[in-house]
Amino acid sequence: MPRILDNMKDWLEQALNRSLRENTLSLDAAVGYFNLRGWNLIADRVDALPGRGGAPKVRLLVGMTEHPHEEMRRLQRLRALPPTDTETADKNAEKALAEMRNQLEVG
Repeated sequence: MPRILDNMKDWLEQALNRSLRENTLSLDAAVGYFNLRGWNLIADRVDALPGRGGAPKVRLLVGMTEHPHEEMRRLQRLRALPPTDTETADKNAEKALAEMRNQLEVG
């Protein structure tokens, strides 16, 4: 069942743990921010999910929305850049993974 959590009325950890107890097969979540150090708060419940036929137990979309004028400026800058090649995309992905590893090491 879709729910919106904003840490105002419901704390994310408590609401997720409560939701993950209720006949849940998998978790699909979209979040503005994500820090791996907080994952341990729900890891046991996520590990216990049965999943849906070969689909992942968790799908997590991470990203914040921008103000329209900031989005327009970013899009204008992107138009001036050459398309990203596979090598650059791989480097960017490795950089993101390194940042997550760093979060785990520091935490």
